[in-house]
Amino acid sequence: MDLRKAVKSDASSIAAISIEVWLGTYLKRGVRAFFADYALDEFTTANIEKLISDPKQFILVSENDEGIDGFVRVSADSNSPVLGCSDMELSTLYVQPRHHGKGTGTRMLNAAIQYCREKNAESIWLATNESNDPAISFYLTQGFEQVGQTYFRIEDERFLNNVYSLRLT
Repeated sequence: MDLRKAVKSDASSIAAISIEVWLGTYLKRGVRAFFADYALDEFTTANIEKLISDPKQFILVSENDEGIDGFVRVSADSNSPVLGCSDMELSTLYVQPRHHGKGTGTRMLNAAIQYCREKNAESIWLATNESNDPAISFYLTQGFEQVGQTYFRIEDERFLNNVYSLRLT
C-alpha cells in the first residue's frame, strides 16, 4: 500500500469510494431518494476534480495493487463550528470497508497530521456523525478529544455531528 498525492485522474475512483463509504456508513436500513440524490450530486468526478485542483485542499490516496482503497482530505482555511480550533479540517478520511483493520486509516491520518504540522497548524479538527461509533472510537484512540457538536445539513434536514480536535503543538 502506497500513499501519494491525488491527481485529477483519481477523481472517479475517489468519487466511487466516497459513495461506497458514505452510503455504507450512514444508511443502515435502506436508501431513500433524498440521500441517494445527495450522494450522487455531491460525489461526482467533476466535484472531486475541483477539490484536487484547489490549493487549499490536501488530498492523499492509498493505493494497493488493484487501485485506490482510501483517501484523506485536509481543508485549509476551514472555519470550525467550535471556538478554539485551528482552520485545518480533516474533511474526509475514507477507507473501503474491506480494507478496515489493515492500518490504512492510521497511515493516512498520520500523513494528514504531518502535513498540518508542516503548515504550523496548532491543531486539526473534524466532525463526524454522532452515531458513527467506529469512527469515533478510531479518532479517540488517535488522541482526538471531543470539543463540541454541530449539524451536518442536507437541504432542510440536519444531523447531529460531534466535533473533535487534536492539538499538534
